[in-house]
Amino acid sequence: ASSGQSLPGSSHMSTLVSGKPSKKPKLTDAAGAPAEVLGNVIIQFHSSTGDRTGPSLDVPASVTPEQLEVLLNGLLQSEEKLPYSFYVEEQELADELGIHLVKHKMSVESALRVVYQPQAVFRVRPVSRCTASMPGHSESVLSVAFSPDGKQLVSGSGDTTVRFWDLSTQLPKTEGKGHNGWVLVVAWSPDAQFVASGDMKGAIWLWDGKTGKALGSCGGHKKWITSISWEPTHRAEPNIRRFASGSRDNIVSVWDAHSRRCLFSMSNHSMVVTSVKWGGEGLIYSASRDCSISAWDANDGKLVRTFKGHAHWVNTLALSSEHALRTGAFDHSGQAPSDPVEAKAVALKRYEVATQGQAERMVSGSDDFTMFLWTPSASKQHVARMTGHVQTVNQVCFSPDGRWILSASFDKSVKLWDGVKGTFLATFRAHVGPVYQVAWSSDSRMFISGSKDSTLKVWDLRTRKLKVDLPGHADEVFCVDWSPDGAGVASGGKDHVIKLWRT
Repeated sequence: ASSGQSLPGSSHMSTLVSGKPSKKPKLTDAAGAPAEVLGNVIIQFHSSTGDRTGPSLDVPASVTPEQLEVLLNGLLQSEEKLPYSFYVEEQELADELGIHLVKHKMSVESALRVVYQPQAVFRVRPVSRCTASMPGHSESVLSVAFSPDGKQLVSGSGDTTVRFWDLSTQLPKTEGKGHNGWVLVVAWSPDAQFVASGDMKGAIWLWDGKTGKALGSCGGHKKWITSISWEPTHRAEPNIRRFASGSRDNIVSVWDAHSRRCLFSMSNHSMVVTSVKWGGEGLIYSASRDCSISAWDANDGKLVRTFKGHAHWVNTLALSSEHALRTGAFDHSGQAPSDPVEAKAVALKRYEVATQGQAERMVSGSDDFTMFLWTPSASKQHVARMTGHVQTVNQVCFSPDGRWILSASFDKSVKLWDGVKGTFLATFRAHVGPVYQVAWSSDSRMFISGSKDSTLKVWDLRTRKLKVDLPGHADEVFCVDWSPDGAGVASGGKDHVIKLWRT
């Protein structure tokens, strides 16, 4: 399939190889110092799931990632020429292959395994400046969330209000009153029709996503609301919008947004429910301070399985498909079909692309400084135990493409992990206070972190370096969100101000 296919910019041909190369590339000279790699290298492409792609290929050591991309697109016979990143022994290929081998002291005794990963076809630009400081809240801003189409922003505050903001004018749109306690959590439905907000008194309010008007409250929880998660678009029945809430009263409840009635409640936790996630496979997951995680059937609330392993409170959960679940039928430019049946089909397709036919993965973070990676629909045994943080893990977050996991901690660092295997990859240090939250750009190439030190920092995934430092807040940054359409970042904190950051 590949014989006779030449690499651009090279006189060498990629040829089918049956045995070992006759001459090994020389990685060091006689003195042991790195030397330029000579000759050819035999490579074998593998997909991220481990499948071999095409035959072994004999390529020059000077081959670049761009040339490998052309070669791979030819092997895959792609109609569209898609962008790919390449990894050799889990190190991303950024230079010529020979230079990469020398730099990382890699052996090429046999065919070199080159793993390729598809990249987003669109590119998000890094935010670099504050374009608006929006006052209005009279207490700390505790939560901010962009709508699934990226066109609206909502915030919850200690002043008991929910505010909708106009992103085009960068001014307040509506102020939602109804809560009698601090608004701890706000969450958009994936069709952008509803916003649910939960407060410290245990009340949940629903708001019209377009107008910001109050639709009414859901009463039932006795203590404060810690988490709200909506049913994914691809699993929802037409004209039924359900969401799950977790509370300090140890209970998880499922609600109908239209009638605002509690459909059923689940309880096996003996302490506070800290996080609830509604998965794409028909399960609802809940984490608790009783050190356990539970999986519930989303249809009837029956307990499916429990996950144990953490030695202290479980603070946070994340799912590998979360970006697709959050955005539903909306693509990266904020477009979605208006017909609900068509939207459900589009959302299902986006979910299938996000999961690539694999089971959904879940990561949990704890006060025991560790994280666990699970395949929750398949097994109650963990895939990996992830250690390295030396203080509480505040938040865990999968990248939109599901390939990476970020963890934010009180130890002032953010750590990067492999989203499939759970192996440690890098530590990002620059904050001088605890890191409260992180958010990914929708193309999975960058992320932003917010800290007690009053700054936000944008990081580059490929270089593993700080890209932009964003001071501006007068006090601790409690919450941060990157718009799903990539247009900007919103942050809020102790200084009562919401800041918008753009390119």
